[in-house]
Amino acid sequence: LTLSSVFHYMQASLLSLGSSIRTLSTRTMVVASIPSTTLHRVQSLTDAAYDAVVLVAHGGASHLPQHPPLASLAPAVERYLELHKSAGSSASLIAVDTSVIPSGRLILAGTGPVTRDFDDVRRFGYAARDGLKLALSAGVKSPLLVTVPHKKHPQAELVAALGALQPAYTPLNVREETNGLHRLDKLGLLPVGDSCSHLVEHITALDEAFNVTRDIGEGGPERMAPPRVAEYIEAAFNGTSVKVTVTKDQSVIGSEYPLMAAVNRAANGQERHQARHVRLEYEGAGPIEATYYFVGKGVTLDTGGCDLKVGGAMFGMCRDKYGAAVVTGFFKALDKLQPKGIKVIGQLGVVRNSIGSNAYSCDEIITSRSGKRIHIYNTDAEGRLVMLDPLTRAREEASTAVNPHLFTVATLTGHEVLTYGYYASMLDNGPAKRSGLTTTIQKAGDEYGQPIEITRLHHEDYAFHAADCTASDLRQGNTKPSVQTIRGHQGPAAFLIQGSRIDEHGTDSSSPIPFTHIDMGSCAGDHPVTSYPNPLVALVAGLVLPRV
Repeated sequence: LTLSSVFHYMQASLLSLGSSIRTLSTRTMVVASIPSTTLHRVQSLTDAAYDAVVLVAHGGASHLPQHPPLASLAPAVERYLELHKSAGSSASLIAVDTSVIPSGRLILAGTGPVTRDFDDVRRFGYAARDGLKLALSAGVKSPLLVTVPHKKHPQAELVAALGALQPAYTPLNVREETNGLHRLDKLGLLPVGDSCSHLVEHITALDEAFNVTRDIGEGGPERMAPPRVAEYIEAAFNGTSVKVTVTKDQSVIGSEYPLMAAVNRAANGQERHQARHVRLEYEGAGPIEATYYFVGKGVTLDTGGCDLKVGGAMFGMCRDKYGAAVVTGFFKALDKLQPKGIKVIGQLGVVRNSIGSNAYSCDEIITSRSGKRIHIYNTDAEGRLVMLDPLTRAREEASTAVNPHLFTVATLTGHEVLTYGYYASMLDNGPAKRSGLTTTIQKAGDEYGQPIEITRLHHEDYAFHAADCTASDLRQGNTKPSVQTIRGHQGPAAFLIQGSRIDEHGTDSSSPIPFTHIDMGSCAGDHPVTSYPNPLVALVAGLVLPRV
């Protein structure tokens, strides 16, 4: 080798190393850059820093004069609605005098009716979402959002802002490839209502929580394979108030969480697909008054295993980890809002339900962490298996916790979708029902634009999972999909209760433990459309905001 060739080799090596460092730096920066865009509290419509105003309005122009900051918009809106009667329930771009809005562009996002029995605050979110879509298509980069308040819907401005941020979300893979590019340069918020003292702070926290959820939940099966989910979470909470512990040793996972390890078995031969158990911990300031345990289903791709999904049914199964994604988003909200008096423990079972020569199969009997022997009937009913052992651990820890309440969160059954459509459901055991906490969450969800249903467990749900043979204690399910099974989304909750031995802590025991199973179905929306994390807002509004 000549001296010149050595020099060029070293130069090329250094350039390559520099490129790798920049790539790692970019990835770390992008993960840390979680908000959809920067949010700014604005004092006036005449702020020249914004290239359009998006007005979320109900009742046409009639309510604008009642709010001094918006009165100047009334003539332009009234004139436009005289020519376009249907614009009160759609999004329209209107040219206005630059003395009213410096950019000369007003996007009227009409909510339509908001006072009928079946109307709710989500109409404000839908209108804002459509308004921002129109703004983006018009080339707007720095919109100013303003929402006309409504007494019946005190959280209308917050719900509208969250709706507006939905189309502003830039997927993780795009951010990584474009050095953190955002669709908007900034978003201004002009609060008008009475309940907006912390509006921007709450929206910012929920937006970051949403985007953590989306990054994980919507990420493809390779970009968000189990090890990379864990890496993302570690980076997202680095230097925050949330402690993250990742278990990657497969022998430890096998001994601590044997059912989760069984689901992971076919994927375990590929290092990039190997399972991870992720634990998150948050402890608020002051005396602890309540302890919440969350277990999230994190199946990064559900092939169905040996009971293979066919006929295109595998499409969108990268979102089978959305329960774990919502739990992670909940912890991001905890970190941003810093509620007092609560301790929260999260566990994520992050696995890939693959098919192969080493796949777990029906007819197997697997002994769980609780000692219960589980008879496998259907490998496509893997979510309850992934969550059962972490739930058992939560039950063990709850015995020494202050006012514990346990939750499982999962995209678990198609039956839940048939029953409730795009609404999550909550199922309580006896102590949870007696506590009334799910009713509190449901009420908060209604107020903050994320309704959630409450369904009940009955003795048939428990009996359904009784073992059919003396070799096992419980059967995992049956050989039919949930949509062909009577009470197909209630039974799994009873299975989790019995398999974790939470049934030994009912209202008739000396140490009752409240437990709520949340079946999310497809409530966040279908792949590949940008999701609206659900029931994340309801959980934050019910459990966190009252303590901020």
